[in-house]
Amino acid sequence: MLLPYIDPLRIEAGCDEAGRGCLAGAVFAAAVILPKDFACEELNDSKQLSEKKRYALRPIIEEQALAWAVGVVTPEEIDRINILNASFLAMHRAIEQLKLQPDHLLIDGNRFTPYPGIGHTTVVKGDGKYLPIAAASILAKTYRDDYMDELARQYPGYEWEKNNGYPTRAHREAIRRIGISPFHRKTFTLLPEQLTLDF
Repeated sequence: MLLPYIDPLRIEAGCDEAGRGCLAGAVFAAAVILPKDFACEELNDSKQLSEKKRYALRPIIEEQALAWAVGVVTPEEIDRINILNASFLAMHRAIEQLKLQPDHLLIDGNRFTPYPGIGHTTVVKGDGKYLPIAAASILAKTYRDDYMDELARQYPGYEWEKNNGYPTRAHREAIRRIGISPFHRKTFTLLPEQLTLDF
C-alpha cells in the first residue's frame, strides 16, 4: 500500500517525469500536492497501470489534489542541456506553477537539482511507494501521451500513437526509411549506425 506522505506536518509535493528514454518529443514532469487524507486504492506507479486506468485516475487526481501542475522541456532544450538536466528542469517548471507552495518535495529517483528554497527527498522507485509521486507519474505520463498522439497526427509514419516516441523496432525502421522529424532528439542514438549518418 502506498504511503500518503513522509512527514504529516509538511506540505509535500510529489514529482515525477515521463519520456526520459524516448527518441522523440519533449520530456514532461508533474508536481502534485495531495490532501493528507487522500485515499485511492487504485493509484499506483503509472507503469503498473493500463492506459485506461491511467486516464480514469487523472481527473480524480486533478479534482482532489490541493495543487497540481505539469512542466515541459522541448527536444531542442534536451539536446542542449542533456536529458537528465532536462528532466530536472521539467520538474522545476511544474513546481513553479503550483498554486500552493510546498514545504518539501518528494522526487522519484536518486538524483535531483535542488529547487530554490524548498528541501527535497529522492526516493528510488518512489512512484510505487508514495501517493503524491504516483499521482505525479500518472499526470506526466498521460499528458505526454496526449502530446505524442498530436505529434503522430502531424508526423505520421513513426507510429508515435503506439510507441510514444520510445525506441521500438518500428520507430527505428521509420527513421531509417523517412529520416528524422523536427521533434527527434538529435543527441540520442537514433540508429545503431548513427555515427555514419549526417543529420
